[in-house]
This record gives sequence, structure tokens and C-alpha cells, in this order.
Amino acid sequence: MSETGQGAPAQSATADREIMISRVIDAPRELVFEAFTEVRHLSRWWGPEGFTTTTRSFEFHVGGEWDFVMHGPDGTDYQEWITWTEIVPPEGIALLHGEYRGDPNSFESVLVFAPDGAATRIEMRTVFATKELRDEAVEKYHAIEGGQQTLSNLAAYVTEIVRKGAEG
Repeated sequence: MSETGQGAPAQSATADREIMISRVIDAPRELVFEAFTEVRHLSRWWGPEGFTTTTRSFEFHVGGEWDFVMHGPDGTDYQEWITWTEIVPPEGIALLHGEYRGDPNSFESVLVFAPDGAATRIEMRTVFATKELRDEAVEKYHAIEGGQQTLSNLAAYVTEIVRKGAEG
């Protein structure tokens, strides 16, 4: 989860298979990490605009799984499955995400939570097995916009928690 090297990063060997999304969230890193790692929070913000989430099972530890369904605004259900491959609180998470355990088209995501003054910068780097799978995710499933909307939902959710905490 740590950066290595000096100066500008070299072109990644997986650049043609990657999606990189980042956002600064006006909340402390520990709270942003907690909102991403506790099911009581995840079910309130996870997914693009208009989506809701139903969790079937959730175990947050390395090797644990999150089995859930995303319900699209058009009524379509999307079976989803995540297993956590690395957890370094509150710095980062690595995961494998597919439709089901053993999905040959699953992808890897690494999330880094970095302090940015009083705020938190979250960076989500997703790597697909092939360029074609990445392109399909972008073109057919609007993965970039969906990822940006998901982080926007996270930002709105934790900002509301901070605001309510300041009022209390």
C-alpha cells in the first residue's frame, strides 16, 4: 500500500487494463475507512446513483467475503461478490470483485486512504485480467462514471455523519 520510487511514476505495465478513480472527502481518514469496511455503513451508500444494495453475508477480514446484490434503478439485480485480500487499517484495502466466487472475469481493486489536511483522499485502482474486460466494463457497464458516483455517495454519506456529529 506504500508508494515506492522517486519522481514521476513510470507507465504501469497494466495501464491498458486499469481504471483509476480518486476523490477528496471532507472527513477524517478513520471515518472514511470505517464507512468502507462496516456493512452497516456500506449498505447505506454503496453503488452508483439510484442503486441499492442487499447484503447476503459480510465478513471483513483477509479471506472474508461480501456476498451482495446491487439493485439497479431499472429493477435489474446484479449478483456481486468480493473477497478481501489485504487490509491495512486505516491506510488501505485490496480486494477481488466478481459476480461469484471463482468468477474468471473478476477484477482486483486497491483502495488507498490518505490524509489530505483534515480531509481524506481515496484512490481506487482497479485492474482487469485483460484490456477487453476493462473496455467492456467501461463501455457496457459505465465503470468509470459508476465508480465516481459510488465515491460521491461515500463522500455525501460520511460528510453527513460528520455534520450530525458536529450538531450533537
